[in-house]
Amino acid sequence: MPQNPDKIQDHVQLFHQPEYQQLFQNKREFENGHDPEEVKRVAEWTKSWDYREKNFAREALTVNPAKGCQPLGAMFAAVGFEGTLPFVQGSQGCVAYFRTHLTRHYKEPFSGVSSSMTEDAAVFGGLQNMIDGLANSYQLYKPKMIAVCTTCMAEVIGDDLGAFITNAKNAGSVPQDLPVPFAHTPSFVGSHITGYDNMMKGILTTLTAGKKKSASNGKINFISGFDTYVGNLREVKRIASLFGIDYTILSDNSDYLDAPNTGEFDMYPGGTKLEEAADAINAKATVVMQAHSTPKTREYIAKEWQQDVVVSRPWGIKATDEFLMKLSELTGKPIPEELEIERGRAVDAMTDSHAWVHGKRFAIYGDPDLVYSVVGFMLELGAEPVHIVVHNSNEVFEKELQALLDSSPFGKEAKIWGGKDLWHLRSLLCALSS
Repeated sequence: MPQNPDKIQDHVQLFHQPEYQQLFQNKREFENGHDPEEVKRVAEWTKSWDYREKNFAREALTVNPAKGCQPLGAMFAAVGFEGTLPFVQGSQGCVAYFRTHLTRHYKEPFSGVSSSMTEDAAVFGGLQNMIDGLANSYQLYKPKMIAVCTTCMAEVIGDDLGAFITNAKNAGSVPQDLPVPFAHTPSFVGSHITGYDNMMKGILTTLTAGKKKSASNGKINFISGFDTYVGNLREVKRIASLFGIDYTILSDNSDYLDAPNTGEFDMYPGGTKLEEAADAINAKATVVMQAHSTPKTREYIAKEWQQDVVVSRPWGIKATDEFLMKLSELTGKPIPEELEIERGRAVDAMTDSHAWVHGKRFAIYGDPDLVYSVVGFMLELGAEPVHIVVHNSNEVFEKELQALLDSSPFGKEAKIWGGKDLWHLRSLLCALSS
């Protein structure tokens, strides 16, 4: 093979080398595949309007979904708390997928264990796997909290996590006072944002039980939602510091997912202190920066914590203005002058880029909250969204997004494609470019 340590080639160049081309040719002969001309003809046909109609007519098949499973979001929420080990009641294969996905995205080690359920557990239930798995996890990795979620296998069987964890504690797997929050996260419904919501509610429910005091601690809670860009979380902390706000980030995974390279391995870098998370129940208010990844969590906080819950998504000028004014209203503190100057620079940058962005047409896909925020920012820039694909969509989101599009002349041509995947988006883009 032509690859060698002295000259590492990108896979695109590598696969064009003679050895690989010969390998591909041999593979085609072995598979008795179609000739190149037929493959090219079909490839061109998949870009046609005729194929687009057939593509959009499919009902029982998903191709390249723009979403992940529930446990992925549950693990993402869990690692934002101090010393927390995600534990998945399910098979090793599922957990390997979640770990690999997050590790490859962040280029950071992402810890997560499973109860290694196999055929016998699928028939008789996974209680013994939970008892053994919690004991091994606690002894090996010394976590301060173990956050348990499930995969499809455990949900199909009907494993009762609450009862299983109680039995495991009674069996001495882990200390009785070790927090072991849990969330049922069946992968065959919802998506990663549903799992995030379920686990966040589960963790907050466990940590704050019995911690309600008669007086507020005066703090503001922030929940970022399933936001994969840790820079946003650091920016929120910077803004809060400029305000002089006493705050608590619920699930601060910025250090875990973007740890400095010190040459030493730290299994649990950063994270919200468990004591601070427990005291979040006594805060003045909670500001949530995503709506559709937190519906159960917001409902729980408003009902059980008896505090104001505000949804504010600080993307773009208008939304960031609303975010800053809400912080000022909640705390009684003025908006810092430094932020006002930065706002002016942002408006200037938008004006300077006007010629390159205004009137340009875009297709967008992603999670509901991300898409809503990006669309809002693009409308401020004069950009024109055309196709908006959100696989994990719902009626509430689509109604909210349509109202946003209707509020701007640049949103008139946009169409929301709820429940569609990236193969649908391919057909839309082919039609857009033809």
